[in-house]
Amino acid sequence: MKQPGEEELLAGTELDDRAVVDYLLKNPDFFIRNARVVEQMRVPHPVRESVSLVEWHMARARNQISQLEEDMSLLMEQASSNESLFYRLLRLQARLASAPSLEEFLNRLNRWARDLGLAGAALRLFPDRWRIGAPSRFTHLALSRQAFEPLRIQRLGQTRHYLGPLNGPELLVVLPDAKAIGSVAMSLMGREGDLGVILFTSRDAHHYERGQGTQLLEEIARMLPELLERWVERV
Repeated sequence: MKQPGEEELLAGTELDDRAVVDYLLKNPDFFIRNARVVEQMRVPHPVRESVSLVEWHMARARNQISQLEEDMSLLMEQASSNESLFYRLLRLQARLASAPSLEEFLNRLNRWARDLGLAGAALRLFPDRWRIGAPSRFTHLALSRQAFEPLRIQRLGQTRHYLGPLNGPELLVVLPDAKAIGSVAMSLMGREGDLGVILFTSRDAHHYERGQGTQLLEEIARMLPELLERWVERV
């Protein structure tokens, strides 16, 4: 038995897509009552010319399921990656927080980096933000802001992080004693990026490249200044 309005729909009356959609939404049992007709309907197909409406619907359902599976896999990968990142950071924080001296603090930071397969880690502080001038024992950590500014403009621009190679003169500014450095991960420390620089170095020129994630680098750069204040006084 046809529902009210169905005679007009099937009588050849000119209808636009919106009218057909509205009718089907108001009559969800249309396809049940017209199951045989539905089975005979054909839908254009880019490869097979046409397929039945049932096949078309099943194909859509399979595609949606496949997309959901991909999304779920991506979420699982991200969750696993975030968990790994969290535990790496937690272990580093525990090691640094228990260091008895600044020298040991820097040694532990270096060892942590080497355990990850890197060449090492380096910490440089802007002397206008920390009391590291003579007779301080921490003068070797000083990084002239004036000397660093051209490198900051060239490599970091408006960002807080840089991943990639540094040329010879740039390496002399931030890592004067380093040898055979292929690429670096460099991050400004402090809320305003005005406290100094943390660098992780690799001998592989392609280990650090633009476009890689910086979440771990961000967390370390945020964590270090507070830990450093145990030994170095802020200006």
